[in-house]
Amino acid sequence: MMLTFYWILALLITGTEVRGINLPGCSHVKPQVWYRAISDEEFVLQCALPDKDATNIYNNSVLKQHEVKWFWHQKDKGHLKAVEESFNVTLQGNALWFKPVRENASGIYICMIREKIPCLKIVLEVQTKAKAKCSGYGTNTLYLLAGNGNSIACPGRKCYSHINKTDVRWYKDGRQVEYRKTRNSLQLVDNEIYLKITYVQDAGIYVCDYDMSDNTTQWTMRTAVTVEVIAKTTIHPPNILYPSSVAILEAELGKPLELECRVQFGFERGTQRVIWKRDNKENLNEKLKQFETIETKETSVCPRYLKGHVLRHVAKLEEVTERDLKSDFICFAQNSVGNATAVIQLKKKQRVFFLYILCSAISILFAFLLCTAFIYQHWIEIVLMYRSYVAHNETTGDGKEFDAFVSYAKTDASESDSAFISEEKFALEILPDVLENKYGYKLCILERDILPGGAYTDEVVTAIRQSRRTIIILSPAYVSGPNIFELQAAVNCALEDKKIKLVLIKFQAFQEPETLPPVVKKALRILPVITWKPSISPAPNKKFWKYMHYHMPVNTTKVLGSCSLKAFSKGCSAWNIDSINFTED
Repeated sequence: MMLTFYWILALLITGTEVRGINLPGCSHVKPQVWYRAISDEEFVLQCALPDKDATNIYNNSVLKQHEVKWFWHQKDKGHLKAVEESFNVTLQGNALWFKPVRENASGIYICMIREKIPCLKIVLEVQTKAKAKCSGYGTNTLYLLAGNGNSIACPGRKCYSHINKTDVRWYKDGRQVEYRKTRNSLQLVDNEIYLKITYVQDAGIYVCDYDMSDNTTQWTMRTAVTVEVIAKTTIHPPNILYPSSVAILEAELGKPLELECRVQFGFERGTQRVIWKRDNKENLNEKLKQFETIETKETSVCPRYLKGHVLRHVAKLEEVTERDLKSDFICFAQNSVGNATAVIQLKKKQRVFFLYILCSAISILFAFLLCTAFIYQHWIEIVLMYRSYVAHNETTGDGKEFDAFVSYAKTDASESDSAFISEEKFALEILPDVLENKYGYKLCILERDILPGGAYTDEVVTAIRQSRRTIIILSPAYVSGPNIFELQAAVNCALEDKKIKLVLIKFQAFQEPETLPPVVKKALRILPVITWKPSISPAPNKKFWKYMHYHMPVNTTKVLGSCSLKAFSKGCSAWNIDSINFTED
């Protein structure tokens, strides 16, 4: 013990600047941590300030590894040098791992962590089992049976029997092991870990620390135990899941092909083997490449790979030949208990109907797309044709006198632009000419069909209620003028009578005034709108008139004139087709 003390004292006196390595601020720093280890066993040294209550003793994070720098001063030698990785020394996170630690690893270790630990000196003394007076040193590798009760003992606890020792502090994978209510099957008794039930998560590296002191120094004795969780060794030979017995695969000459063999193995720590053979010969030609993967699924107590695993072994033919079609490909699986085989034979794939099926599928798809495009393009015409021959007459027995009430803005002649059709001309001439003369609908236009003298609002509401549709001709003059009342009245009537529907014609672009009633604003947003285009819409065969016809009532009885509605207030609703006077141009 005195030799060790003088050795450490000598190192402190000589300082840390040797052969070009200069560690400012470390020359007069004294060692803060003192460790002892047993030679030829696994050992870990962490760069962390001493803390008896620490719940983590090391961190294996790669990010931490870049922050830590290690140096060491070997015992009985005067050179300070950087710690470098070797066959038995690795840097992991903020820790230095010795797998195993040798007696010549004794010395003073210096670690630095940027902005956290400027200089930490750690003394490590490695002794043989004989020098540490170990009696019955425990094993450093334990194999625990999953689902059973097991215990983990600290191997170095039986060393230094002549020195008083503190209780053991246990750590698993760097984190402190302690009793938790969530895991009452784990208990710490007499410095050992007792597992009432062993789970696969119990596997890992366990580190046990305890303190002891000699005449001059208080040491921390550290040993490590590697725990693996295993299952009972299988008593069954491998089971080939695919192919079962003999399987026949279709293959195309000149094309690549994969031969798959899926084998279920029970758990064992011995050798398991799967290989493909051609005609029971293991020496396959160079075109047959083999590779394998393991399929596993975890469970809480005993994972699937402990009960066994499924191994997928694949042989790849880069190009199928006539020789391959005549060969038997044998999957051979073997474990310590026995073996199993299965066969795959290749059959030439017939491609007689492939082109025919492909062409038929493409033709059907093209015809379907063409039909869909035609219906989309001519949907209005199809609906109108259906109405003409099949649909029920919507106007029969509904109690309505008119097919549509026309609402528009009345403008002065001086305000109209002679270059374009005015709203008034559109409402009084163009719209009736097509809807009445061509399609036979009966329109109600106030200026034309209602005698003056009544209250304007009453006449409008009565006309709307006697009509199946209300045609609104929208323009800037309409939405900002008094005629907006007619749209509001039409919306209210439509809400009361479901047979009344509104048709909006956007005659000119307009900006909605802020003063519009809410019900009118909502109607302008949700009701269908047909746009009038002065350059193309006037022609009777254009889309505009087809859309108008589409939104008008279904009337299969052709009406050849319009009612002379000047006598609307005198009982025009009682007129019939025989009482109407017709005029031919």
